Amino acid sequence: MTTGTDHATAMGAEGLDRCPIMPTYGAPRIQFVRGQGSWLWDRDGRRYLDFLSGLAVTSLGHSHPAVADALADQARTLLHVSNLFGTEPGADVARTLDRLLGGGGQVFFSNSGAEANEAAIKLARKWGGHGRYQVVSTYGSFHGRTLATLHATGQPAKWEAFQPLPDGFRHVAWHDLDALAAAIDDTVAAVLLEAVQGEGGVNPASADYLTGVRELCDERDVLLILDEVQTGLGRTGAWFAHQLAGIRPDVVTMAKALGNGVPIGACWASAGVAEAFEPGDHATTYGGQPLAAAAARAVLAVMEAEDVPARAQRAGARIDEAARTLPHVVGVRGRGLLLGVELDPDDGPVAGDVATAALDAGLVVNAVTPTTLRLAPSLLVTDDEIDTAIEILGSVLA
Repeated sequence: MTTGTDHATAMGAEGLDRCPIMPTYGAPRIQFVRGQGSWLWDRDGRRYLDFLSGLAVTSLGHSHPAVADALADQARTLLHVSNLFGTEPGADVARTLDRLLGGGGQVFFSNSGAEANEAAIKLARKWGGHGRYQVVSTYGSFHGRTLATLHATGQPAKWEAFQPLPDGFRHVAWHDLDALAAAIDDTVAAVLLEAVQGEGGVNPASADYLTGVRELCDERDVLLILDEVQTGLGRTGAWFAHQLAGIRPDVVTMAKALGNGVPIGACWASAGVAEAFEPGDHATTYGGQPLAAAAARAVLAVMEAEDVPARAQRAGARIDEAARTLPHVVGVRGRGLLLGVELDPDDGPVAGDVATAALDAGLVVNAVTPTTLRLAPSLLVTDDEIDTAIEILGSVLA
């Protein structure tokens, strides 16, 4: 068990009897104080190559000048107003997101991915009407840590301490259309899926599976919600991962990359679904407020100028090819720059130990299963940075 003093020291709070931050993340081993592009520096001045991007958040890298300038300008212009009023940055971001998703929809802004998923769940219930409230998701999924999104998350080990969880959620095996069909009855309003399961092990859905889910939802008249919180906005080699399968969901949620570190999320829905929400049905004080929206507007402008989906395809292919040659690696899966490096389950090292050793060697990655390392570098990562990361990871694995 980590003592309060240990935690305080790790947080850089020497002299305190205990750290004032709740220990929900455990005691951090490193305190970062500065970032630039794909690099981070700790309080001792040591440099680290960031191939996690704050869990796929800083997709343009750390301290991107366009985002920094947008924040500074907006902070001097208009920091916040109530959502009873409109702002230019929010409207601009909503229009861009709707265009990238094919048009014909509307956006609700939130502060995080979990809140975007909460909005989607409420929207599905309102659209379904009384008696149609169940949401079907898959085992291995991750949709957030609020009480509702925790139950939508298909990881029973995470539920037990917080029972009873809200009613209205069912879970089926991942990538099993027959199981999904059997779970959809007259009480179901929506199916909630990730196109790539991130926390579940970086497991990509096939195009056939996503197409089959879309057809099943159409047949049963239920909504298809795609959770693109981690995969959205270029990371998988398309603006949104479901677009690789050529399908159009009814609802799409996103966050992480949208603000490049500034908290903002969004729930997009096609017009016929979005109109189920009426004034007073849903709200959030800070969702889409000018400062966060200004950051998102700058992020989207850079993403389009840099054609980040194409960059993710090219860089992801380079990492995939190189990682397969490393010791103990038996495979690489994922899409674009969201990749899972699978270690040999029989005689390979534990992924968590590898992530720790990599950090000691100056590379930030994380383990999502005992045998899977997740790589999610900046979408602007360079070839030299990829080669450096592979060299460090190779030395650790060897």
